[in-house]
Amino acid sequence: MRDTILSELTALATAEGVRLLYAVESGSRAWGFASTDSDWDVRFLYVRPTEWYLTVDLDERRDVLERPISGDLDLNGWDFRKALRLLRKSNPVLLEWLHSPLVYHASEPLLTRLRAVAATCFAPSAGLYHYLHMAEGNFREYLRGETVRLKKYLYVIRPLLAMRWIERHATPPPVLFEALLADDPEPAGSPFRQALAELLERKMAGGELLGGPAVPPLHDFITRELERCRAQRPSAPGTGPRVEALNELFRDVLAGHL
Repeated sequence: MRDTILSELTALATAEGVRLLYAVESGSRAWGFASTDSDWDVRFLYVRPTEWYLTVDLDERRDVLERPISGDLDLNGWDFRKALRLLRKSNPVLLEWLHSPLVYHASEPLLTRLRAVAATCFAPSAGLYHYLHMAEGNFREYLRGETVRLKKYLYVIRPLLAMRWIERHATPPPVLFEALLADDPEPAGSPFRQALAELLERKMAGGELLGGPAVPPLHDFITRELERCRAQRPSAPGTGPRVEALNELFRDVLAGHL
């Protein structure tokens, strides 16, 4: 599959006339709880020729590249200037991409620079706002009835654990779910931990989990954490101040130095 992904990325870059900078896996495969039939969610950063950025245009040019989902492969990428603008706002999605454990393409000098700049841009409020919104949305859509989408428990619990990490460390949370769990203070033998371990085992051993009855220990943890987090709801983040480091990085990439 890795060869297929690299071939598709190369073909896309050639067709669009862009230079591929960075490509990783995101979603459940990067988080460490993929099923046997989970999709491959490939995310990438690219840069266009310098002239593309210097053209005067009354309309903002499209800064995303994507391809229709083919089989179980989903390709979606951001222009590097868009990525840097989002990094300035401490975008949690991009921060996860930069620390994905599954990397398909990367220049080590560029990745080192990107991660260093990202560390200076991180704003805990941005992370807390993003992960609370993610947890609330998945809980509202999939876990409110007597019969629930069982795998969606993971898509609510993971952002809640990410919030707890940010509260303790004031740093970006790790991408791997097991790293979040290893650091979390919830007792290892608690009903929540036991129910979560059973759910993870079921998901990773077979296909995608379908509907089933609610799991009380997981439900109790989620409702308790959502109530606690809502009581101290973070405000939407503003724009960070670290502009020159981002501009310098953008110029170095355009010049081909990275």
